[in-house]
Amino acid sequence: MKLAKGLGDFFGLDIGTNAVRVVQLSRSGTGWNLAHYGYTPVDAKLVGGDSPESRRRLGEAITTAVGQAGIKTSNVAVGLPSSKTFSTVIDVPKVPDQELKAMMKYQIDQYIPMSLDEAEVDWALLGDSLRETDKYEILLTSAAKTYAEERLELVEGLGFNVIAEEPDPIAMVRALAPSDIQDARLILDMGESSTDLAVVYGGVPRLIRTIPTGLSSLVRAAVQNLSIQDDQARQFILKFGLAADRLDGQVLRAIDPTLDNFASELVKSVKFFQTRYPNISVPGILLSGFGSAIPQLDNYVTTKSGIQSAVADPWQKVQVSQTDQQQLAPIASEFATAVGLAQRSNSS
Repeated sequence: MKLAKGLGDFFGLDIGTNAVRVVQLSRSGTGWNLAHYGYTPVDAKLVGGDSPESRRRLGEAITTAVGQAGIKTSNVAVGLPSSKTFSTVIDVPKVPDQELKAMMKYQIDQYIPMSLDEAEVDWALLGDSLRETDKYEILLTSAAKTYAEERLELVEGLGFNVIAEEPDPIAMVRALAPSDIQDARLILDMGESSTDLAVVYGGVPRLIRTIPTGLSSLVRAAVQNLSIQDDQARQFILKFGLAADRLDGQVLRAIDPTLDNFASELVKSVKFFQTRYPNISVPGILLSGFGSAIPQLDNYVTTKSGIQSAVADPWQKVQVSQTDQQQLAPIASEFATAVGLAQRSNSS
């Protein structure tokens, strides 16, 4: 991963499964103002393809989003999908900074799921370990070198200057973690084909994982159980959601088995976090992406998990004009990664 820090003006680029999203912010005191944003729908097969034609068309989608946004800077921070990255939190002995840097070179290969020769690796010191007083906690991230380089070549081949590549879940946390809450929260961003989640405590991620359930999983269940077409199933889910009094509760019944498994994975994540940190409870779940766009999913997750759940706002730290709010409304919940990338700073 190319991990240079923030460099003057730049924008965040999220190449998602169903859309390309770009965001440029300007600083405003302790928060941000929205300067530019763009959104270009893409075919999931296009994003996953590796043919020259797929790359060409994906490049066109990126330049279209940037052009429509009115972004002039060429500097960009690029998200890397969780399916192509690995993130974990480890404990290491407390040593001086220079010794820590040297020690990490030898610690890394114990944790990443690939050969060091095949990986791009980065790490960040989170602070004192919450479990052992003589250790630090380190956030360790890695990506396959071939994938990171291909993504770099794609974006820079369009004339942009990539100043950073960052795993999507890390960016998501930056946008969604409440700045006024220091206790633990499970934060999730449901995408088209999967859901990124993180348990955040003290403002930083302590557990990061991805579960293979996204909006398309729910659409498939509705298509199969209601004998309807994909487009209609998607419309029903996003319009009527889990309301028992809409369409006689048919949508809820059709997707309930899939949602039940989804909620179970959230509970497993909380339990895994509490295995590592037995003295820290997780009193809340925050939903973003399609997870917050599906009506009454927050109530469903609350009931299934026993943990109070609520909709999260990727734009909570950003001043957005009323005109932009109106235009963004149908897709605003999908911007957690792009906003988080744009919120990187020279000190991040």
